[in-house]
Amino acid sequence: MTQTENKNSSKKWLIGLLALLVVIAALFGIYRIFGAKPSAGTKAVTIEVVDDTGNSTMYEGKTDAEYLRQAMEEMEGLTFSGADSEFGIMIDTINEIRADYALDNAYWSFYVNGEYCSYGIDTQPVNDKDAFRIVYTPAE
Repeated sequence: MTQTENKNSSKKWLIGLLALLVVIAALFGIYRIFGAKPSAGTKAVTIEVVDDTGNSTMYEGKTDAEYLRQAMEEMEGLTFSGADSEFGIMIDTINEIRADYALDNAYWSFYVNGEYCSYGIDTQPVNDKDAFRIVYTPAE
């Protein structure tokens, strides 16, 4: 490769890298502007847990929590655990019922106002009158 070809190749690589950084910055900006945001202040929320036998337990309360994990932590009688990851906590146990995909092909699915949650519980916004549903879900 000649010195001129090497310089051209380096320029193309640098331009590609800069273009990638611009795209990443733009996507981050779009998320910050249009992404889901929690509401401030006290909110009334309900959390329904449907266990592995189909039994439902309802938790209701008021919270200042911005995200679902905080609201779950505040609900009296509701217990949960899981492994922390770079994406937030991965819930495997709720109210002492374990759903382990590797062991029993089951997981806990999360819904807000009848729709599947788009975020993990660490980033799922909480708004006034939200109704959350957590369901033990066997894989098919």
